[in-house]
Amino acid sequence: MPVATVRIEHVWKRYGAVEAVKDLTLVCDDGEFIALLGPSGCGKTSTLRMVAGLEAVSEGGVFIGDRRVNDVPPRGRDIAMVFEDYALYPHMRVYENIAFPLRIRGMPRALIEERVGRALAMLGLETLRNEDVQRLSGGAQQRVSIGRAIVRDPQVLLMDEPISHLDSTHKLQLRGELKRLQRSLGVTTLYVTHDQVEAMVLADRVAVMNHGRLQQLGPPRQLYEHPANLFVAGFIGEPPMNLLPADLTEHGRRLRGPDLDLPLPPRFHDALGRQGSPRLTLGIRPADLRLDPSPLVDAPRGEVYSVQPRGDSAVLALRTATGLLLAEGPAHADLAVGDVVGLGIPPDRIHLFDAEDGGNVLGAAA
Repeated sequence: MPVATVRIEHVWKRYGAVEAVKDLTLVCDDGEFIALLGPSGCGKTSTLRMVAGLEAVSEGGVFIGDRRVNDVPPRGRDIAMVFEDYALYPHMRVYENIAFPLRIRGMPRALIEERVGRALAMLGLETLRNEDVQRLSGGAQQRVSIGRAIVRDPQVLLMDEPISHLDSTHKLQLRGELKRLQRSLGVTTLYVTHDQVEAMVLADRVAVMNHGRLQQLGPPRQLYEHPANLFVAGFIGEPPMNLLPADLTEHGRRLRGPDLDLPLPPRFHDALGRQGSPRLTLGIRPADLRLDPSPLVDAPRGEVYSVQPRGDSAVLALRTATGLLLAEGPAHADLAVGDVVGLGIPPDRIHLFDAEDGGNVLGAAA
């Protein structure tokens, strides 16, 4: 299957006075899977639609391979799209739905049979080839929709929230199938989702967007371990990162805040030596927060406000001097609402952000 790099260079999308996408630049390499991730209204779908040619680019350039496609209609871009709604032809059976884009192009019958047969096999639809699509489950219908997209051997595959409406069982199954399928095809893929788990599981790299701007682009692990700013820190991770106010003291060698007093790890010394403001935001993942059921008299502490069992783990909300904090621990921890626990923040597990501009003081690739 032919593949092509997708380049988005300083792209803006305006709807009247509304700027939906602002100066976006990113590259999706040949055969790469990039997820566009962010909350509703962040500009991710507008970006996808500009790559598809369904929306005009207000400013900047979209390239597929070496060709600038701003003025190329969708049919001339050699792309395929999969939408949230299946957009299947209800009067056609499974085979006919997948074969339709090849038939309208006048392909020989033998080539159609070969390509549709391959798509059916890849998607586990062989036994359903003659089924009425209206009788299929949601997951099976979306596989038919994906089959209709890939059967054309497009250069670029664009997906807009393709599994967001499925139940958890079908969603989990189709995630695995999508990842396997994209790897086997090697097709360049842009995938829009608001679901961080979906993005982190599927994508080679994730582009986090907010208010029309790219916040961070990188592999899933990098986004989790080295968020570029406060938005990414709070958006990536389930449960989300705890964010606490802190001040630099003792010539930048210690952090203090409400019920907080920590030595500053050496890896921060150089960066914070250049810090203009002593005001910081400390981040700590719930899984890294240490709980002591028998706290010392002078230790920071919290009162258990709620317990959310999650099978082999539990998420606890704790009332503290700085507000509610989340902690993640084993399900068998014998803690109940109203219990008081000591809180430990390992200095080697903290993240630090500038309280004014929100940037990670070590940058995104620390």
